[in-house]
Formats: sequence, C-alpha cells, structure tokens
Amino acid sequence: MKTPLAAMALLCLFVSPGAVCERSFSGLASYYSNESGSRTASGVRFDDRLPTAAHRCLPFGTKLRVSRGGRSVVVSVNDRGPFVHRRVLDLALAPARELGLVGPGIGHVDVEVDD
Repeated sequence: MKTPLAAMALLCLFVSPGAVCERSFSGLASYYSNESGSRTASGVRFDDRLPTAAHRCLPFGTKLRVSRGGRSVVVSVNDRGPFVHRRVLDLALAPARELGLVGPGIGHVDVEVDD
C-alpha cells in the first residue's frame, strides 16, 4: 500500500526540515556516481547507469519526471539525499548526463511526481 503524499509531507517536515515533498517542485539538483556497488537507503545496490535519484523523504519507488532546459527524464527514488543545503535532488550519473548536469555538476531542475 502506498503512503499518501500528504502523509509523507508531514513525515518529511519531521524527519528532514526544509525538504520538499510536494507533487511538483524545483530547485538545484546534483549527481553522484562514485558509489557503484554500495547499498542505497532502500537496500538495492547503487548503479549509476540506472535512472534513479535520491530524495530526502519521498517514498522509495516514487517516479519523478525531472526537466531541465527542454530535456526530461523519468527517475525512480531509491536513496536518501541530497544532504547539501538548498539541493532538492541527487541524480545517478545516467539521468544527470541526459539532463546536461555532468559538466557543471549542479543545475536548476523542475520535478513532478509521475503517476
């Protein structure tokens, strides 16, 4: 049974003050790729070739459409983070590359929960 997003928003405020748990949000995203083989917070092995992301409080398995500069990619939340102030999402290398984030390292993205 999926936890309603409203309930997750309340939990999010308790667990991670300042985190964004809405159906759509925007902000800075970064990427990570040097943790290949390590376990994510959801328990699966991290693979930077997969369309995955880390978010502070959205339920694992939540699909997100992430857009930047006319490009978009759908990712699945499987980890927690980012733990850097003002960042809203950490992407695996593959989706970051599709969005053009690899060169600058961070960039502004628009995010929507993809039902």
